[in-house]
Amino acid sequence: MNGIMAASSNRIMLGPLVAAIDQGTSSTRFLVFNAKTAELLSHHQVEIKQSFPKEGWVEEDPKEILQSVYECMDRTCEKLTQLNIDISNIKAIGVTNQRETTIVWDKETGEPLYNAIVWLDLRTQSTVERLINKTPGRNKNHLKHKTGLPISTYFSAVKLRWLMDNVEKIHEAVLSHKAMFGTVDSWLIWCLTGGKKGGVHCTDVTNASRTMLFNIHTMDWDPELCTYFDIPMEILPKVRSSSEIYGLMKSGPLTGVPISGCLGDQSAALVGQMCFKDGQAKNTYGTGCFLLKNVGTKPVMSDHGLLTTVAYKLGRDKPAYYALEGSVAIAGAVVRWLKDNLGIIQTSSELEKLAADVGTSYGCYFVPAFSGLYAPYWEPSARGIICGLTQFTNRSHLAFAALEAVCFQTREILDAMNLDSGIHLAQLQVDGGMTSNRLLMQLQADILCIPVVKPSMPETTALGAAMAAGAAEGVSVWSLNPEDLTEVTSEKFEPQINPEESELRYARWKKAVQRAMNWETTEPVNNGNEETSIFSSVPLGFYILGSMFMLIGAKYIAGQK
Repeated sequence: MNGIMAASSNRIMLGPLVAAIDQGTSSTRFLVFNAKTAELLSHHQVEIKQSFPKEGWVEEDPKEILQSVYECMDRTCEKLTQLNIDISNIKAIGVTNQRETTIVWDKETGEPLYNAIVWLDLRTQSTVERLINKTPGRNKNHLKHKTGLPISTYFSAVKLRWLMDNVEKIHEAVLSHKAMFGTVDSWLIWCLTGGKKGGVHCTDVTNASRTMLFNIHTMDWDPELCTYFDIPMEILPKVRSSSEIYGLMKSGPLTGVPISGCLGDQSAALVGQMCFKDGQAKNTYGTGCFLLKNVGTKPVMSDHGLLTTVAYKLGRDKPAYYALEGSVAIAGAVVRWLKDNLGIIQTSSELEKLAADVGTSYGCYFVPAFSGLYAPYWEPSARGIICGLTQFTNRSHLAFAALEAVCFQTREILDAMNLDSGIHLAQLQVDGGMTSNRLLMQLQADILCIPVVKPSMPETTALGAAMAAGAAEGVSVWSLNPEDLTEVTSEKFEPQINPEESELRYARWKKAVQRAMNWETTEPVNNGNEETSIFSSVPLGFYILGSMFMLIGAKYIAGQK
């Protein structure tokens, strides 16, 4: 008992703490770190409901997202108090979030005007096809020189355009100058700093760079891009660096604590993995899968289907760093699909056991293109397929194929990154929820033919947001000097199969991907935008009309007899 008391009294002397809000696609978390040691002291997690009103549509409730943040904060603070840790030691809060997800709200009432349209959502496919058809040479990379991005359903501008065109309340709010647009970070920071009573409407450079409205060279909203999408600039949040005081918490147990860090989740993971040098890379396995490589202070444009994005800007007067990014839409989401839609597992952890029981997919390949294919293809018309089935195939083989799919998609991105940079990664640093699956990590090493390195503390996304918040001017409790950064302990997975087998499996995967292509299109498959018709072929039209007249004539003659 005395030992426990001694431990508790030691805990009181921890020094400055920094918290992070980690608002992801499937859950919200609040985590508290020791600013000196980067130790995770306590956290709380709440699941977020997703709704699928129509095929390809994915929505979340902005009020539920906000409420989940408050709940996680309250519960974590209670846990810290039970550990005898003084919550007044929390000196700053960082925010990291699912990127691209689009929210519009009324600045006078503070109410969302529609559900959040999630990054995975495909409802804008016809809008995207229309925009691409308008570009010279039907080029999806028409805006890439400014944005670093292809025109795709993935990014916020087309989601916002859809909302303005299809939701009357939003159309009216824009006309009456009451509308505010933001990604999840903007919505949370505005609400937490006061909402309709003086809340701060801002975003950071990493989130802004995912909208298709942001110029990654000027580091601000681009009037020409806003004109292209016909979006009024007055509804956009102010763009700030990733590490500065945006405002103070206005309610709850942490009232008065500055919110001083903001990074899109993948940028936060890059910071949390301490990839501060040109050439360092990490892969995060969450709902999707995201491989980012730091390319330094000058943007590098990809010739192989990768995105150019802002990695971080850690202070108002600090330089912006850029990254090449490979984005995969469906990684952890495939586990949820196997559980919720097919019912072949009851819990996510069952997947590893099922797959390990067989140790092979037995020739079964699963391309989970539920939201089209992202990098390196950018093919919104692709759809998911499972192929190579035989009577021998069972649910264990399907489970193994699902894990392999995550690894193959990562391999495709890594290949593209190696081609773009000309430098092959010697090992891959990984993080995210799926890295707890040891079979997946081993499969990844086998398929990449390089070691996979997993930190022992997996919460690198939240850690990155906490580091940015703690290092902000006016807070300065977390040093980002290389010599002050804590050495991270990690586990390494070495490849265990020969490269020839790996290449054979990968070649079959590529074959399966081709089968998934061009499955779903909203435009007619005819030249231009004409309606497809049997009469669009003149000879065929005459042939069919002639046949009809002959039949009518024959019936008439038969009737005369």
